[in-house]
Amino acid sequence: MTLFLYHDDRCKQHDTGAHPEKAARMDAVRDALRTTFSADEIRWLTPRAAGDGDLALVHSRAHIDRIIELARTGGGMADPDTVVSPGSIEPARLSAGAAIDAVDSVMKGGSERALAATRPPGHHATPDKAMGFCLFNNVAIGARHAQQLGLAKVFIFDFDVHHGNGTQDVFYEDDSVFYCSIHQSPHYPGTGAPDETGRGAGEGYTKNLPFPPNTPPEAIVEASGITIESLLPRFKPDLVMFSAGFDGHRNDPLGGWLLEEPHFHQLTDHIIRVADSAGCRKVVSVLEGGYNLKTLASSCVEHVRALIQTP
Repeated sequence: MTLFLYHDDRCKQHDTGAHPEKAARMDAVRDALRTTFSADEIRWLTPRAAGDGDLALVHSRAHIDRIIELARTGGGMADPDTVVSPGSIEPARLSAGAAIDAVDSVMKGGSERALAATRPPGHHATPDKAMGFCLFNNVAIGARHAQQLGLAKVFIFDFDVHHGNGTQDVFYEDDSVFYCSIHQSPHYPGTGAPDETGRGAGEGYTKNLPFPPNTPPEAIVEASGITIESLLPRFKPDLVMFSAGFDGHRNDPLGGWLLEEPHFHQLTDHIIRVADSAGCRKVVSVLEGGYNLKTLASSCVEHVRALIQTP
């Protein structure tokens, strides 16, 4: 299978300075994937820049304007962890656009699987707030775009070590998008308790699996598999999306988990297989965290290997 991969070196224009979410992350991912996979396995594509209408699928006009104005006036901190530089807007638009293009790829017959390998990440960004290194919520924008194209139901599996509070917020009252997260707890941002299950029409369409630091990796993988096997066949999604964070690796500086490269492969492979058995072949992955450059690259390779090789 050929994976459609959206990547753009312009994402390095988002200048965060001495910060874990730095431009070198793009080089690490690009170089590892180009070295490992052939042109028959990965088709490298340049993403479009999302327009204001695309961003507004998820974000308020006030939020969009606030981030644009902060960049225009010289940059600064959108929150205590989140840098906006004068060059941040184009990378942020490209990251959202990459998620949109990845959805288009699987919707319009280019490939059944696609990856948006860009930065800044997105899963902490709420409709009204940038936080946790995230300016706009790429995976949520991609999911809403898929629904604009006619897909009824989207399943998002988030395996970043940090809970994707922003994605949860976007879909918390929505029964058409199922958000499932595995994450470390206690840890930033302090959300993602098991009793956070949705509200109103969305009750029962959020599933959180928090695990403490130093949980044996096999326990995380096993519990994730059992949960996915119980959720996906019932929900019957038209599209599966990954929020693919690799900061759960044992050597990542911002996490306390013990995952290694094969565990990311196992998680990806299992979910693709269960989704396929539930009648869903369309899979889109969106890069989130991972701050040790070496393990970000090697873990991303294993995730992509599963995306390409899993039947």
